[in-house]
Amino acid sequence: MGLFYDLFKDYRFTISFIIFLLLIILAILSFWSPYNPQRTYQVPSGLPPSKEHLLGTNWLGQDIFWQLTFAVKNSLTIAIVTAFFSRIIAVIVGIFAGYKGGKADRILTTIGDTTMVLPFLIILIIISMILKDWTNNFLNLGLLLAFFSWAWDARVIRSQVLSLREKDFIKVAVLSGMPTIRIVRKQLLPHVLPIIFTTFINNMSWAIGMEITLAYLGLGIDPTIPTIGTMLQTAIYRQALFMGLWWWLATPIVTAILLFIALYWLSVSLSEYLDPRARFQRVGA
Repeated sequence: MGLFYDLFKDYRFTISFIIFLLLIILAILSFWSPYNPQRTYQVPSGLPPSKEHLLGTNWLGQDIFWQLTFAVKNSLTIAIVTAFFSRIIAVIVGIFAGYKGGKADRILTTIGDTTMVLPFLIILIIISMILKDWTNNFLNLGLLLAFFSWAWDARVIRSQVLSLREKDFIKVAVLSGMPTIRIVRKQLLPHVLPIIFTTFINNMSWAIGMEITLAYLGLGIDPTIPTIGTMLQTAIYRQALFMGLWWWLATPIVTAILLFIALYWLSVSLSEYLDPRARFQRVGA
């Protein structure tokens, strides 16, 4: 409870937590949707927001509010899959390279640096065009995005581990005969957890941005499957603004902005709270 009490003192965490909680509730509501998200002309077309249709309806005869519940759920699913698998790669590579050093460090660092300088957007576009059926799956798209998003965070974790391995408590653990896996689990991992948490959130934001980019280009997830990206792409392609259906275009744009703000502020507030120097200041050290 003390952790949440301290975090809620930061207005950024409070606002972002409320926004993110509302978006989670939206995603959960998709399980009780009265409409099939991929079927068209289930409701009258082009209706403005009202009591019956909170966010109006689009030109395809779909209720935008219920479409949004599926879009938020699907976009968050892609983001979580991407962040989860990229964290696994980043943690393994970062800790192993930083702790072992030597040839292993040079090889892994070279692989990471090469991955970072790849024109990943162009490569993603090419892969999505060639393997369009494969990237229609949330898991597959998340895995593809994870492959391009681990390298920088692995480098950050490696730098932290390089510093930690010179500390006295690590040297004592090594001299006492503690197994390497236990040193990693008990001594190193707790110190890199703040980096893992904050980069997880940042990676979610990046994945959502990439999903929107690919959807706008007509790649990635099937356009009939609601995500924030496909909602935006459909509204633009169907000329929602030209037809006066501003709510159709505004809904995914506002949702994306709120989601990016919430994730950014969550990352910043958690990073500052978990920073050891900030903790010392809070206790008056």
